[in-house]
Amino acid sequence: MSDSKTIAYKGEAVYRSKLVSVEEALQMIKSNDHVVSALAAAEPRELLSKLHTIAEEVQGVKVSTCLPILDYDYFSKPGYENSFLMEGWFYTATMRQAHKDRRVTYIPNHLHLAGTKRLAHRPTNVFIGTASPMDQHGYLSLSLSATYERQMVEKADIVILEVNPNMPRTFGDTTVHINEIDYIVEANYEVPEFPSPEPTEKDVEIGKYIAREIEDGSTIQLGIGGIPNAVAAQLMSKKDLGIHTEMFTDGMVDLFNAGVITGNKKTLLPGRMVATFALGTKKLYDFIDNNPGVVINDGSWVNDPYVISQNHKMVSINTSIEIDLTGQCCSESIGHRQFSGTGGQSDTAVGAQMSPGGKSFIALYSTASVRVKGTDERKVISKIVPQLATGAVVSLSRNDVDYVVTEYGIAALKGTSVRERVERLIAIAHPDFRDELRDQANQLQMW
Repeated sequence: MSDSKTIAYKGEAVYRSKLVSVEEALQMIKSNDHVVSALAAAEPRELLSKLHTIAEEVQGVKVSTCLPILDYDYFSKPGYENSFLMEGWFYTATMRQAHKDRRVTYIPNHLHLAGTKRLAHRPTNVFIGTASPMDQHGYLSLSLSATYERQMVEKADIVILEVNPNMPRTFGDTTVHINEIDYIVEANYEVPEFPSPEPTEKDVEIGKYIAREIEDGSTIQLGIGGIPNAVAAQLMSKKDLGIHTEMFTDGMVDLFNAGVITGNKKTLLPGRMVATFALGTKKLYDFIDNNPGVVINDGSWVNDPYVISQNHKMVSINTSIEIDLTGQCCSESIGHRQFSGTGGQSDTAVGAQMSPGGKSFIALYSTASVRVKGTDERKVISKIVPQLATGAVVSLSRNDVDYVVTEYGIAALKGTSVRERVERLIAIAHPDFRDELRDQANQLQMW
């Protein structure tokens, strides 16, 4: 038997020795344990869908997770509060509802420090995630995310992975050896998809404004939502763009296939598209599968502002819920109510501005339609406001804001005084609110 065949044979034997059922894997979780689950489409569906079945056997289990794609009984349904508490780095709609019922609480964080600070606060007893099948050398891939997953594999007392042939094999910090894994559950389900929303007319207008400011040879980061997708669609005429992003998206696949993304001008890992997780449709998953041109690295590195800044002409594009006339961005809450999360907004905005020739864009619609409290009626409000709503979370400090964009234009805020910011932000507010905003600014002596 050749050496390579011997290695493969031994690796297969080790793999088989670690195989357990879902039920057996869940028995590894004990009362008061801290369980960390992989992010978004990398979450282990079989384990999480049955986690509630051990509710009578455990108490006080804390489950740290980020952007779960599916709704699982252990946190979405009542009756399991004494057994489980979800602690989330980024909220979804179901998490927002479960928060009202005291089954979920938020973990404030900058994404590049999410795993590091969590581990400093509390050890991880059990990490649960997903992986693509083992290769002939005994290596598996964590597939769709290394945001904090690599750190947890290294630090957790017990590592349990669902091995799924449908998970794409990716390169970078997703690589783990069979010897690093304690238990394996075999699974076979389709990878959850997250289709890109169709851009609205406002998205397209905002996308055009931002695209005009992006130079050939820039390296880009795009956030989640219709606006970043619209920006991607407006970049088809650009040349030699690169990717260094938190989230790898379908729009980036389209730009690569169109010859727009080459990475030839990148100053950090030229020619490689760098991300910390991927989320999209099957088109995206097929593209990154076994693709050495895509590198999924640890979020503590990818999203570190100092690492980001090593990309010359780095451009970050993110969205916000509300912004005040001094430039404070609330991008994760509606008043005091947690809506999503800080994620990597501050990481990427600051990193881009530290980059030679870099730019950071915060985009939002000028208005929103909201329900009048206690009624079924709705009213239109300005999303550019004199002061943030009571309890609103400042996701990006006014000290760190560069460009703000609405469907009415761009306000360049870097280095400006409060008086200049007031005038520039009012100029891109909805025309129906500009006079009112100016009057309120004067009453508040914002000069």
